[in-house]
Amino acid sequence: MKKLAGIIVACVMVAPAALWAQDEVALENFEQKLGYSMGLDVGNYFKGIDDEIDFEALMQGLTDAFEGKDPKLGAEEIAAVQKEFGEKMQAKQQEQLATMKEENTKKGEAYLSENKKQEGVVTTESGLQYEQLEKGEGPKPEATDKVKVDYVGTLIDGTEFDSSIKRGEPAIFGVDQVIPGWSEALQLMEVGSKYRLVIPAELAYGEKGAPPVIEPNSVLVFEVDLLGIEE
Repeated sequence: MKKLAGIIVACVMVAPAALWAQDEVALENFEQKLGYSMGLDVGNYFKGIDDEIDFEALMQGLTDAFEGKDPKLGAEEIAAVQKEFGEKMQAKQQEQLATMKEENTKKGEAYLSENKKQEGVVTTESGLQYEQLEKGEGPKPEATDKVKVDYVGTLIDGTEFDSSIKRGEPAIFGVDQVIPGWSEALQLMEVGSKYRLVIPAELAYGEKGAPPVIEPNSVLVFEVDLLGIEE
C-alpha cells in the first residue's frame, strides 16, 4: 500500500485536480505525459480490484489529498481498512492459486494418460515418459557427469518456454543439477540420441512452478539431444 500511495501522490503532483473531470487532457509536454503514464499504472491497478473499491470515493480521496483537506477518515480507521483489504486480496490470490493447481493437475493427468498410449512411449516407475526419436551409439552419462545438450521445452499446450537452439548455444550442466525428470532421462540416453520427454509435475517444478512462465503442477515436454559428456 505504501508503494501504491507513492504512485498516487506522484500522479497528483503533476496534474491539477480540475483536469480529472475533463474528457481529454493534452499530452504535449513531459509533465503531461508523465502524469498520464502514471495515471495509467494506477488505473490499471484499480481496474483489477474494481469489485472492491468505489471509484467516486477513490477520486474524493485523491482530491482531498491534493487540495490539502483534512482526511474524512482517521489514521487508525485508514490503517484498519487497508489491512482488511490486504487480507481479502491475499485470500483471493490463494483461492486463485488453488484453482490453478487443481486445473493444471487435471490437464496434466489427462495428457500423461493419453501420451502413454502412443506407440514407442515408455513410462518408467517414477512416472517419467520418454520416446526415443534417434538412437545414439555413445556411452550413457552417470549422475556425477556433466553433459552437453540441445533442447526445446514446451508446455502441454505447445507453448515454448525455453530453447537452447534459439539461444544458439548448447547447454552444459551436471546430470544431478537439474529437475528430477531430466536427471533420470539423461542416464537412460546414449550420447548422440534424441528423446522426447514428458515430465510429470512432481518430477519437474511441482506445486511451486517456475513463475512467471511455468505454473504450479505443470507437466512439461522436452525434446533433448544428448550431444556429449564433458570431461
